[in-house]
Amino acid sequence: MKIGIFTDSFRPYTSGVVRSIELFSREFNKRGHQVYIFGPDYPLLHPPREEGVFRFISVPAPTMPDFALPIPISAQLGKTIRKIDLDIIHSHSPFLLGSLGARAARRYKLPLIFTFHTLYDQYVHYFPFARQASKQVVQRISRNFCNRANRVVAPSQMIVSYLQRIGVKTPIVNIPTGVDLEEFTNLDPGWLEENYGVKPEEKVLLFVGRLGQEKNVTFLLKAFHQVQTDYPNCRLVMVGKGPQEKTLRKMSRDFGIEDKVTFTGVLSRQKIVHCYASADLFVFPSVTETQGLVIGEAKATGLPVVAVRAFGPAEMVYHGEDGFLTDPSLSSFTTAILDLLENKDLYDQMSSNAYKNVTLISASYCAEQMLDLYQELIDKKARAPRYRFLSG
Repeated sequence: MKIGIFTDSFRPYTSGVVRSIELFSREFNKRGHQVYIFGPDYPLLHPPREEGVFRFISVPAPTMPDFALPIPISAQLGKTIRKIDLDIIHSHSPFLLGSLGARAARRYKLPLIFTFHTLYDQYVHYFPFARQASKQVVQRISRNFCNRANRVVAPSQMIVSYLQRIGVKTPIVNIPTGVDLEEFTNLDPGWLEENYGVKPEEKVLLFVGRLGQEKNVTFLLKAFHQVQTDYPNCRLVMVGKGPQEKTLRKMSRDFGIEDKVTFTGVLSRQKIVHCYASADLFVFPSVTETQGLVIGEAKATGLPVVAVRAFGPAEMVYHGEDGFLTDPSLSSFTTAILDLLENKDLYDQMSSNAYKNVTLISASYCAEQMLDLYQELIDKKARAPRYRFLSG
């Protein structure tokens, strides 16, 4: 089948959405399907031209300069869609290009699927004004867009419940983004030691993600400061960048732990997997994740996880089996970390379970679920050619 993916973010930008699109596209291509990406350009990064990737003129976001805002206008879009003869459109955003994809689906009578990747109302701190009003507007946009689609994909069951709670009537299917298990082979457990000077005797707490308010990273640094009091022979490695990096660096200096916190910046996939293999424990404080794909990646290298119990992470961690889910308090979070650092038997058991449990969300299995969903809607269209998939 020929699949059109409309997204407001794509490589070289790094995010869970981009990672999801890359993983699913790779699995679809392996099975002989054709994937076409309609995404933003990044004028400051000059991404290479790729076959099957159509870039839209974009401008840097005013409050997130590393993020580009695509201009959803193209005189060639209709001609392109007719030429490649799409079977289905999959939008990954309710805004800009995601909305353009929905309009294209309606115009060319194609089934529309929308993946609800992000709790958009939790990102209004990036808006320059009227944040409470913006939160309500964003939630309404999300609900209305979901109700325009033929199916909504949610990466966790808790997000299914959330969408139903805010008034989504379209059928919702729980399909997580899978983990590419083949990527986590032949790894170097000494990579952080070799490249960032981590001492062999240090226990490494790893965080991978955007250093932004929505990831609750200042909470993580406070928790690490407390852990240092009882277990000084450990280090926090933060992989990623974002608007709170300067704040985090200042906090680490103020806490007197600057030499115990390593900021790597953005790393390539080839390097990130070695970070997982070089760490001892994965720590994830975010309360806005719809899934938390990085948790699955950490488990693929046998890392036990300590995460705040919220939305996606609550389904990615089997509490007491391959990690701990805590309430959003410093005492609860730090106690869970110390339990794993100080109890080798507990750590070894959870590490073993992490390896086993991650196979339940392999990229291959999740891709098959998505393809089945695509085929269901394509077949429905074929059986009822006059059926109008989108009513408005």
